[in-house]
Amino acid sequence: MALMGVQLVVSLLAACVMQRMAPHLSFARWLLCNGSLLRFKHPSEEQLCALAGKQAPKTNRRDRRQNGAVESKPLTVPKDIDLHLEATPVGVLDALVLRLFLEYQWLVDFAVYALGVYLFTEGYYCATDASAEVNIGAIWCVLTILFCLKTLYTLMSQYFRSEEGGERSVCLAFGFLSLLVAMLVLVVREDYLEFGLEPGFASLFTNLESFAKQQGYMWSIPVSKLCVKLALATVCAFIGALLAFPGLRLAQTHLDALQMNDDRPVIKILLHVSFLSPVLVLLLWVKPIARDFLANAPMGKTTVTLIPSSAFSSVRLWIVVALCLLRLALIRWHLQAYLHLAQKWVGQMRREAGRIAAIDIQRKVTRVFCYLAVVTLQYLAPVLLLLFSTLALKSLGDFSWGLVPEVPGVSPVEAGLPAEAPPAPGAGQEGGGAEMEDEVAAAVAQLLGGLSALRSLLSPVFCRGLLAFLAWWVAACQVISSLFGVYFHQYLIVTLPTTTDSAHLSR
Repeated sequence: MALMGVQLVVSLLAACVMQRMAPHLSFARWLLCNGSLLRFKHPSEEQLCALAGKQAPKTNRRDRRQNGAVESKPLTVPKDIDLHLEATPVGVLDALVLRLFLEYQWLVDFAVYALGVYLFTEGYYCATDASAEVNIGAIWCVLTILFCLKTLYTLMSQYFRSEEGGERSVCLAFGFLSLLVAMLVLVVREDYLEFGLEPGFASLFTNLESFAKQQGYMWSIPVSKLCVKLALATVCAFIGALLAFPGLRLAQTHLDALQMNDDRPVIKILLHVSFLSPVLVLLLWVKPIARDFLANAPMGKTTVTLIPSSAFSSVRLWIVVALCLLRLALIRWHLQAYLHLAQKWVGQMRREAGRIAAIDIQRKVTRVFCYLAVVTLQYLAPVLLLLFSTLALKSLGDFSWGLVPEVPGVSPVEAGLPAEAPPAPGAGQEGGGAEMEDEVAAAVAQLLGGLSALRSLLSPVFCRGLLAFLAWWVAACQVISSLFGVYFHQYLIVTLPTTTDSAHLSR
């Protein structure tokens, strides 16, 4: 059977290897613990006492008796002491104290294996005529998208549990803002934003009615496009709330990374390009700016075709993938900029007057490192969400990676007709009735029938519109939240010194 082919074997092998090798070989663990990141160790009480010019206490706390009870008095030191934190590479054992490290490891490792399976399926489709088979790589991409959303929801739920700091209000504010923007975007005509939602919805309704009639139900879909768009806008609001704090965090790490690499102009240019890459993604789906301009670029009194309209979709996919890879390549500079927050806080403390408890210094320095996995998830999850949405758009939307103009054919599914049902497990075989009664064959036949029915409903036209809009909306949320984060850290943080951007989830 088509499902029990090479793709399924490779998929099961990848799942088995991921499960067996995770404790021994993990790309997520290597990303943080390869020695390129430097964390700052908190000072001991003896070091703080030496810097303060006092003798270290014999015990960690000085006790004082009052009314027969023992009251502990914490050690305090002046804030303006000459404190310099010791830097050390992040080790494997250090990762054990990172909060949400297991969620981070699972998401990153799954994304790596999903990318490997996807690359194999793309090569398999190029080498063989496997158009009738179910694309296993696309299923892995969809699962990665769902896991990214689940991880972002886990992070947002931590903010909602906080009773202080206004994190819940920030998430709700970005959610309502995203709802408003999504409703405005969904009423824009296809002549300006070429997602393909209108033909996609029409294809979905036609396929649903055809599928109902095929199953013997005389059912007319009583759902209007307005209801569908309202539901889609609600989903967009939820995604906007999920991407609120990742965008704020990206803005802070971007500004700190620019400050750290002030003497490296090449790295600064790449950081700027990476930060503004979602803006370019937004423009790629604006038809007058992207497709129409490149197909008829004005050159004096004549027009020149830079990219044919038939090949523009492939070029757009390549550009989005390249921008995602660029942001993934610059993760080290952003994470190191986050880890330097400990040293930055110490420098700010030294400019203040008064005294501070030694335990507070140790706690604040340690807390920065403990939330390294959380910050890494905030950086990686939106990038992986955009990357795998683009990969799924290519596979489920029947696009091509080739840059040459192609004349796409119209499949029965794309035309709105249900796909032809696959043959039964024992069709065309004589004398094999007893063997085909095996439970494995029956399970495979049932799974194949369900996937074929789903494939007949979700036509390439519908997948193109939905996944193109998802990729564009993820980039739009990143633009909104990151630009607001730049404004916040550049201006509002000066006038609101007690406001926090929730760098930590410790409250």
